[in-house]
Order: sequence, then C-alpha cells, then structure tokens
Amino acid sequence: MVDLRAAARESGVIWAGLFALGIGLGVLVTSHDLPWWLAPALSATVFAGSAEFILVGMLAAAAPVATIALTTFLINSRHLFYGLSFPLHRVRGRLRKVYSVFALIDEAYVLLAGRSRSSARMLWTQFGLHASWVAGSLTGALAGNSVLSDVRGMGFVLTALFVVLTLDAFRARPDWVTAALAAGSAGVALVVAPGSMLLVAMTVFTASLAVRHYRHA
Repeated sequence: MVDLRAAARESGVIWAGLFALGIGLGVLVTSHDLPWWLAPALSATVFAGSAEFILVGMLAAAAPVATIALTTFLINSRHLFYGLSFPLHRVRGRLRKVYSVFALIDEAYVLLAGRSRSSARMLWTQFGLHASWVAGSLTGALAGNSVLSDVRGMGFVLTALFVVLTLDAFRARPDWVTAALAAGSAGVALVVAPGSMLLVAMTVFTASLAVRHYRHA
C-alpha cells in the first residue's frame, strides 16, 4: 500500500486527466450510435489513447480490418522508440512485465522513464492510468449524449495533458538542447510529412539524440 500511496501522490493529477479524457471517448462512442459497452471495452483492451478516438470513427464507418490495423500501427509506432529507454528491467515477474509493456502509454513513459522506481510503484502507476482511462470512458458512455453532448473543449483535454506532462518533465530535468532538438524535429516533420508528422518527428528526434550521444561519448 505504501507504493500505491506514493504512485497516487505523484501521478494522481495525471490519473484525473485521463479520467476526464476518457469521458470524452465515452461520449464520442455513443454519439456515433455505437453500443455504450464499446467504450470501456476499447479502453480496457486497446488502451491507446488517440488511436481509440480514431478507431471509433473507423468502426462507425465500417472500415476494413486491414485499414484499421495499419492506421493503429502507424499511430502507435512511436511506442517502438519508448521501449529503448523504458526501465522494464525494474519490473519483477514475467506476467508483470507483460502488463507493463501493454500499459506503456505516453503518460507512463513520461512518469517512469529515467526515474528510479520500485517494481510495485511502477505497476501501480500504470494500473492507475489504465483504471482511470477505463472508468472515464465508462462514465462518458453511460452519460452519453443526454448529459455531456453540449460540453465543449473535450477535444483539447489530450493536448492540455501533454503540455502539462512536458512542462513537468522539463522542470524535473531541464535540458535546453534536448528541448531544441525536439522542437526542431517537430518542425522538420511538419514541413516534410505533415500527414505522418508524429512518426517522422520521433524518427528525426531519435536520430538527433543518437548523434548527440556519440559526439559526447
């Protein structure tokens, strides 16, 4: 329980943010005339944030399975880079490692990468993110169009959450060079490939970090 309390103190605000964002997903599901239970089902099994918002529209439009799979892969391909520096070795137990890999979302990476945390604290952090997301989507789906359909700004919750995470990460480890490389990578990707901006930006950013590392090695 000590690890749970520590995880809650450190990540409670992020859990609340994911709950609010999950409400938006639940409302989106019911607004597309999809069954309410689809929202918590997607949140529990897919747990991919932005991909789920896109997936709802594709399911409503009866998109081909191959299209859905390819789109989901492209959106979540950034997670391939996360695995390079995520401290999975700190998680004890094979099943716990499997869950930690499954629950490796953007927020978990920001909260745990580069920090020394116990296995239990890492898992509680990730479980809290997962549970908040599922609970939020269930709440939004049950409320549906009748209560929350006129609420504006739901689409900005994700952007606001990432802004907060970025500021917290920078305050914890201020590195202007890395910040400049990240901004430059995003600018290059936006100009070169605006349709695949995130994937290109992550690739350029990773390459720039590798060059920086070898120059200072």
